[in-house]
Amino acid sequence: MTAIVSQGDSAAPYAFEASPGFGEWLLAQGVSLALTTYQIGKLFLVGCFDDGRVLVTERTFPRCLGVAASGATLVLAGLNDILRFENVVPPGNMLEDHDAVYVPQVSWYTGDVFAHDVGITAAKRPIFVNTLFSCLATVDEAASFSAVWKPPFISALTPHDRCHLNGVAMEDGRPFYVTAAGTGDEPGQWRENRVGGGCLIDVASSEIAVSGLTMPHSPRIHDDKVWLVNAGTGELGHVDLAAGRFEPVAFCPGFLRGLSFVGGHALVGLSLPRQNRTFSGLPLDDRLKAEGREPECTMQVIDLQSGRVVHWLRIGGLVREFYDIACLPGVRRPMLVGFAQGQINRMITRGRDTPLDRLSAHQ
Repeated sequence: MTAIVSQGDSAAPYAFEASPGFGEWLLAQGVSLALTTYQIGKLFLVGCFDDGRVLVTERTFPRCLGVAASGATLVLAGLNDILRFENVVPPGNMLEDHDAVYVPQVSWYTGDVFAHDVGITAAKRPIFVNTLFSCLATVDEAASFSAVWKPPFISALTPHDRCHLNGVAMEDGRPFYVTAAGTGDEPGQWRENRVGGGCLIDVASSEIAVSGLTMPHSPRIHDDKVWLVNAGTGELGHVDLAAGRFEPVAFCPGFLRGLSFVGGHALVGLSLPRQNRTFSGLPLDDRLKAEGREPECTMQVIDLQSGRVVHWLRIGGLVREFYDIACLPGVRRPMLVGFAQGQINRMITRGRDTPLDRLSAHQ
């Protein structure tokens, strides 16, 4: 196994294991990772030392879900806010052996709108999936959110999670596709048709691009293809938009959420199935039983050409679920400043000076 060094807010109720060579793979790809699990409210940053040991840093944020990165900016969807972090380490420099330190700079309080996936626009404004109100939204300095788009079958924006809108595919700072677990227009109606009731929707046209999916999540655009995870069947695949068909590439033994790409590889989050009415009785359960496989709580690195798992990062202990994965290109050993134990109190940085007359002109 790969050696792992863990740093965090408190004694870890989790334990990581990595496949042999996973650290060297991260180094070769020139990336670090951000992973979320809302089950215990943790954002993990995964990097590597020069000798191949994996470094895992975690911070606590209540019920964190979506995470996205763009340049020096990191955005996180939490229980009742959208947080924006900035890397305060200049390129080519180090701070306490870290080449990136993400510091929370702005928080927009949304209330508990059950925000899922997040994205970052070209203007560095967060956009997020407002699952409770069945819409795409952005932050608003004078309100909980500002709606920017809703599915065509949603008649009104009310706090009833009508279709379980959950994922957004961003490209060049714009949302292109979203995933939903259903197409109903009544409160919680998506639960009635979980198997085969999900869809991928084209945001620009508001047309359903692919139907017949089972609890799809994490749509992403990579190499001119639209990819997603069909969570209820345990399949990673891409979409044939002309035919309106989902093309599986690999089966993963878990309930899938979280998808990112590094070169010719997909990074996929696998979670253990929940034992409740909403998440049980899915095709995934039958497939696992038929193949004699146990579900995993793992991030898998999958070769897109062969569909083969080449590396993995497994988490155990109390954690049973991943939600999202974001890549941090050009970063080797990231660190995150959180709010526990007064961390934010000791991280003080100075920006550019602002002349008083310029400040007055902006008021």
